[in-house]
Amino acid sequence: MRASTEAHWSRFWRERAAIDEVYPTAGRVVEQMLAEGPVAGKLVLEVGAGSGRDSVGLAERGAVSVMLDYSLASLEVAREVAARSGVETFLVRADALRMPFRDGAFDAVFHQGLLEHFRDPMPLLVENVRALRKEGILLVDVPQRYHLYTVLKHALIAAGRWFAGWETEFSIGELSALMRRAGVRVVRRYGAWMVPGLAYRSLRLGLLKLRLARLPLDPPPVPIVTPVLASIRGLVARTPLAFHTYFVIGAIGRKEAPEPPAAPTG
Repeated sequence: MRASTEAHWSRFWRERAAIDEVYPTAGRVVEQMLAEGPVAGKLVLEVGAGSGRDSVGLAERGAVSVMLDYSLASLEVAREVAARSGVETFLVRADALRMPFRDGAFDAVFHQGLLEHFRDPMPLLVENVRALRKEGILLVDVPQRYHLYTVLKHALIAAGRWFAGWETEFSIGELSALMRRAGVRVVRRYGAWMVPGLAYRSLRLGLLKLRLARLPLDPPPVPIVTPVLASIRGLVARTPLAFHTYFVIGAIGRKEAPEPPAAPTG
């Protein structure tokens, strides 16, 4: 059975130590966290830290940011990103399914690009919720199922060429249901399109692999076309169709208080 392993991610981050060559989340995770309230002074955990750019963004706004990953190569990249930004963060190398933190330790837990690499997502989510205080925030950001990216990804997985070994994806309904089962009340959902699009990203990666050219991460805007596409996305975003066209989706939940013990009867 194909699986995503620590070796896949160590290789990925060793090859991408030049972090400026990796597409960022465009600030969406930080933006969504801040929409739930100020983070200054809050203890925030990023699970599967990757480059750590989102944690650094929160630290720049006053959060006490802790980054956990099982890949030493990832944590080395995250350390460099934090150093470049001049903020203090805390790095932990550990298994996301057995985190070395007490129950209710964090005000917020989040991850981006992580859940989809687990065959059974529930143990990860349950462990996330365990580490959250009552009414703490859990943010989960994943690939959206109904996208051309999904077709390409599964073709590469079948051919044994996917960079992460194995990966799945979710609909917004599936993601919300999983989070509720894990013990959070879903309070908000969001999504984002792939910009630049899949065609440009594939061309850029192909040229890099062939060592023919190094295109910028983002193509220059095209007069008329770029603003028209942005307007169309703005219109679609106001409809239910949006959640079936986004590249990535996310949900934000708050940890439910435990059920009080039943009063004795008789």
